[in-house]
Amino acid sequence: MEIRKRKGKQVGRLTVTEQIDQKHQEDLQRLRGFRLLDDDFLTKCFEGNTASIELVLRIVLEKPDLKVLDVRTQVFVENLLNRSVRLDILATDSTGAKLNVEVQRSDKGAGRKRARYNSSMMDANLLKKGQGFDKLPETWVIFITENDVMGKGLPLYPIERCFLGTGERFEDGSHILYVNGAYRSDTPIGKLMHDFSCTDAADMYYGTLADRVRFFKESKEGIEIMCRAMEDMRNQTLKEGMINVAKKMLEDGTITLEKIAEFVGLSVDEVKKIKTDQNIPLG
Repeated sequence: MEIRKRKGKQVGRLTVTEQIDQKHQEDLQRLRGFRLLDDDFLTKCFEGNTASIELVLRIVLEKPDLKVLDVRTQVFVENLLNRSVRLDILATDSTGAKLNVEVQRSDKGAGRKRARYNSSMMDANLLKKGQGFDKLPETWVIFITENDVMGKGLPLYPIERCFLGTGERFEDGSHILYVNGAYRSDTPIGKLMHDFSCTDAADMYYGTLADRVRFFKESKEGIEIMCRAMEDMRNQTLKEGMINVAKKMLEDGTITLEKIAEFVGLSVDEVKKIKTDQNIPLG
């Protein structure tokens, strides 16, 4: 279709090719603004990359000898009866400890009860049937927040259970740590939080992190990976929207599964699964 122009502005509909190109340019612009504080970008940079997460954990836990054996990103921890969680990063160190790292730009997303829930979900999935509780590994839930959510001006906020009467630690192997992403100083943690806020690899202190950021922002291969990831995220968001609409239609109880499937663009089997998951009788 011919696109008419008036006073430098484009009017009329874009062709499919032009729409794709426009979306690609928007993705590139968005990619340029990504920081490690953006969870989607962080998880791509750290995916399968033990060196990067090892650097971060050594600094925030103040354990220079910590050794990461495995790292996974976007880990789905399922609760069959109640709410499941998706962990940004789940690492395992040489002692067997499990370390969950989350980045949060929103203060609300870093709530204390969310940290508690993440910790409990990790525990619930770490023992096999018949294993004794003494086999539970040490766990860490670490929130790196864009703002100083605790408001005390400190770089680190470690949370531990303790005996209130004596102040002694309870030592159950469960730890929660908040990292103040707004903290700046000429210290390892201050430099690390500076790097987490950088959009340009050239401005970063730590080469290990800068190399990953540079790969995904400046190399052809890395840019292609990120653009595909952003397309996948769009599709996932669209599908989640369809599922939410289907849930509301199912709750109405007067619309057939076939009509719901046709309306939201899902298969009848997918709608049936949503209905089953919502514990709505199939009728």
